[in-house]
Amino acid sequence: MSVDKRLAELGIEVPTPVAPVANYVPFVISGNLVSISGQIPMKDGKLAFEGKVGAEVSPEEAREAARICALNLISQMKAACGGDLDRVVRVVKLGGFVNCVDGFGGQPQVINAASDLMVDVFGDKGKHSRSAVGTNALPLNVPVEIDALVEIG
Repeated sequence: MSVDKRLAELGIEVPTPVAPVANYVPFVISGNLVSISGQIPMKDGKLAFEGKVGAEVSPEEAREAARICALNLISQMKAACGGDLDRVVRVVKLGGFVNCVDGFGGQPQVINAASDLMVDVFGDKGKHSRSAVGTNALPLNVPVEIDALVEIG
């Protein structure tokens, strides 16, 4: 099944790629690898969530933020593949960062929302290695930021 058909089956519409907010590019292609810059929970042109997980943002809201980040990663993948997500050979790695209060240990559960989406969309090609790290701050005070390394054909 094509990735576009799978997205339609899941009721997922891939958003327009989010433009960089500083001096970097959204992705770099080197050989058959695409390094995608950290994606934040931007939805419909605005931040969907702001604040720290465990304070202003609940773990459930953080999971939704991670899912939005994953959708934005897929959007950048699509742009890197010239619109053809079937060119994705493998989601190699996700790097997840969670802006959280001291003592919060649920980073893996938050980033699971992004990992789950990759597997739902790409099947076995979406299974990846991963980091899930807690931090004291992220750009624009977002609760989650996720980057990716993807192999394309």
